[in-house]
Amino acid sequence: MSSRLLIIEDDAALAEMLTMHFEDNGLAVARSDGIQTGLSQARAAPPDLVLLDQQLPDGRGCDLIAALLELDAELPILMMTGKHDLELAIDAIQQGAADFVHKPIEIDDLQARVEHLLAQRHAANVANTAASSQAAEPLEVAAGRDLIGRSQAMLTVSKAIALSARSAASMLISGESGTGKEVVAHLIHQHSGRTGPFVAVNCAAIVDTLLESELFGHEKGAFTGAQARKQGRFEQAEDGTLFLDEIGELAPPLQAKLLRALQERVFERVGGTESITTNARVIAATNRDLLAEAEAEAGRFREDLVYRLKVIEIRVPPLRERCEDIPLLVEGLLKRIAERLGQARPRITDAALRELATYDWPGNVRELENLLTQAVLHARHALITPDLLPLGAARPTEAHATGASPAETAGAHLAASPLQTLAEIEAAHIQRVLDHTQGHKGRSCEVLAISRPALDRKITKYGLRVPARAS
Repeated sequence: MSSRLLIIEDDAALAEMLTMHFEDNGLAVARSDGIQTGLSQARAAPPDLVLLDQQLPDGRGCDLIAALLELDAELPILMMTGKHDLELAIDAIQQGAADFVHKPIEIDDLQARVEHLLAQRHAANVANTAASSQAAEPLEVAAGRDLIGRSQAMLTVSKAIALSARSAASMLISGESGTGKEVVAHLIHQHSGRTGPFVAVNCAAIVDTLLESELFGHEKGAFTGAQARKQGRFEQAEDGTLFLDEIGELAPPLQAKLLRALQERVFERVGGTESITTNARVIAATNRDLLAEAEAEAGRFREDLVYRLKVIEIRVPPLRERCEDIPLLVEGLLKRIAERLGQARPRITDAALRELATYDWPGNVRELENLLTQAVLHARHALITPDLLPLGAARPTEAHATGASPAETAGAHLAASPLQTLAEIEAAHIQRVLDHTQGHKGRSCEVLAISRPALDRKITKYGLRVPARAS
C-alpha cells in the first residue's frame, strides 16, 4: 500500500506540480487549498505526511499544526514558506513541525526530505520503538535579523536552536571568531520562554582579579574599593540566561567556582559567606577546542567543566563552509548598515558578489560586515563594485604562503593594504602595545583589556617579540 500525502497549498499551479510529481513517484496524493478543508481531509483519510503552506487564505499554516497532531501525534508535517524567517521556523518546530522548506521549491530536495520522513515513519511503525527519537527531524531554516542563511550548515544550527531553546541545560557554542556565536545565544534566550534578562560577559575583556566579582558579586569591604555590596552577573541573570563569551580565557580558580555554581546551583559573593542559589541558564562560547590535547597538557581548562558546560553543544560554521549564504548575508547586512549610517541602501553588482563568494573569509561574518561598511561609505551612486572590495590583500593564502608568522605578515601589510585578516590585525596591535609598554605585560594587559594568561597565549600563538624591559 502506497503512502498517503496531503498537500495543503492555495497556489493551484504549485499544488498541481507537486501532485503530479509525487503521484509519479508512487504516492497517493490528496489536495486542499485551506486550513479547514485540509483538516477535514486529514480526518476523513489520515495521511502519512502533510505538506503544509504557511500562508493560506483562511489563516497561518502554523496554526493548523496542533490540530493535525491531535489526529496523529507522530504525523510528520513539512512546512513550506516563501519567507526566510527564523522566528517562523522556531515557532513551527516548537509546535511540532518536522521539517521546513523554502519557496521556490527545489523538487529534488523536497523529494529527498519526503522520502526521509516517510522512511522514518515506516521504521517507527514497524519497530514500534523509539518513535519520538526517530520521528521527523526539526526545522531546517536559518534566517532572521542577524542569523541569515539557507545552507545545510545553517539549517543544522537552526534545528539545534529550536530544539534546545526551552531546555534548562548548560550549553557550549563553539565556532571561530566572527561567526555569530552571541547571536545564536540571543536567539536561544529569546525562544527559551525565560522571563529574566539576557546577561552577557566577555571573559577575555576583564582582568582575572575583577572577573570573579563581575560574575559572582562582592560584599562591602571585600577588597580595596569595594565600598558597597554589588550583585554579580549570576544574580542579575536570575530567571534568565547568563552568556559567558570566550570562556576559554577563564583562569583556573574561577573555573573551579563556576563548576560548583553549575553543579550545585549555589555560589558566594567575593568576601561573603552566604550561599546564594541561582537558576540562571548558562550558555558559554569559545573559539577554541577546550578538550584538545594541547589544552589538556597545559592544564589550562578543566575537563570536568567542559563536560558540565557542553551538556548541549552547537557549532556555528565558519563563513567559508557556507559561501552559498553570502548573497543573503550581503542583502541583510547592506540593509542594516545603510540604516545605521542613515544612507540609502546601495545595490551591489553581480561581479562584486562573485568576488565575495570566492574569498576565504578568515574573519567570517564580522569581516564581511566590516568590509561592506567600508564599501557603503565609499560607494558612488549607491552602487558597490569590485573595486570597493579590496579582498586580495587580505587573503590568508597569501599571508601563509611565505611561512611568516601572522605578526610578520601584518607588519608587511599594514603600510601597503587597507585591509588585513583579523589574526594579522590582532597580532600587529598586540605587538605595538608590547613595544609601547617596553614589554611590561601588566600594563599591556590593561591596555588590551585581557588577562595575563590570555596575553601569554596570544604571544605564543602569534610568535610575538616581547621587548626586554630596561633595568
